[in-house]
Amino acid sequence: MSPLGARGKRIFLSLARISGTVMAVVVALVWALRQPALGVIPFSGERRADPRILETHVRFLASAEQSRCADNSAGMDRAAAYIADALRRTGARISEQPYQAGGLQAKNLIADFGPAGGSRIIIGAHYDVYGDLPGADDNASGVAGILELARLMEHQALKSPVEIVAFSTEEPPFFGTPEMGSAMHAKALAEEKVGVRAMISLEMIGYFSDTQPNQNPLLHLLYPRHGRFIALVGRWADRDLARVAKRCFRGATTVQAVSYSGPVSLGSDLSDQRNYWAHGYSGLMITDTAFMRNLNYHGPDDTADRLDYGRMAGVVDGVFNTVVHLANGPR
Repeated sequence: MSPLGARGKRIFLSLARISGTVMAVVVALVWALRQPALGVIPFSGERRADPRILETHVRFLASAEQSRCADNSAGMDRAAAYIADALRRTGARISEQPYQAGGLQAKNLIADFGPAGGSRIIIGAHYDVYGDLPGADDNASGVAGILELARLMEHQALKSPVEIVAFSTEEPPFFGTPEMGSAMHAKALAEEKVGVRAMISLEMIGYFSDTQPNQNPLLHLLYPRHGRFIALVGRWADRDLARVAKRCFRGATTVQAVSYSGPVSLGSDLSDQRNYWAHGYSGLMITDTAFMRNLNYHGPDDTADRLDYGRMAGVVDGVFNTVVHLANGPR
């Protein structure tokens, strides 16, 4: 072999090794962040989420009659009364957690299902909105999701307690402060030494599209380029919960569920689950990826007519299957 040929061979082998290393790193990154999960956990409910009921909830909460923002106590009270009435109709044990947030007399609304004692599963969504805006996806969609989940829970046999919570204050100026409704709730649980098996936050679950805009190159590499999936978002510590939830979604709905288990620097702490993480509880955010997909985020066009209630019902079915599996599985 000529010297040039030998040199070319060495270069080729070096490039092959580099390519192999890069490929191994990519595969490891995909596995670490996306947490592949095999298998299916069949849907265990007798009823399915109803897109028409979800739409009714969203249209009421996102109507122009009264904005449910912190500057409008009448709008907050109107939303709270609607949520409380819907929860009461399920036969759940209903309670309120009042607290002061700035100048607002706020309250979380709580519905308990299953046994009174034992470690519980918590599902929550915030019902306030940012500014004088409709907030259909953010976060009337999440509230509609927990209300429909409560309806499905009404006759469900449960071995562990399930607690559904509508949080009063999540949006600015409360976000990231001890005055978040979820911070108040999580703190009370920790002080009472209540066991929490998992917390699931529903944060914008109704907007789907053919494309997934506003993604950085890394996310484009790891996740679908279409916007018809739902994301299960948590830390590395929540990866086992994410894998269980994906198997439950796979058995309950055709809506594709992908997961992120990694550093919070990419925005995985931008909702209520952050306050349960702070007390050592495992938790996930279920989201349509918010502003990464929905360009109407925190704007006047985040309206009820832009949501996909069929896919949203599929998301609720996936959450329901996850919650029932967690509640009735090994403790």
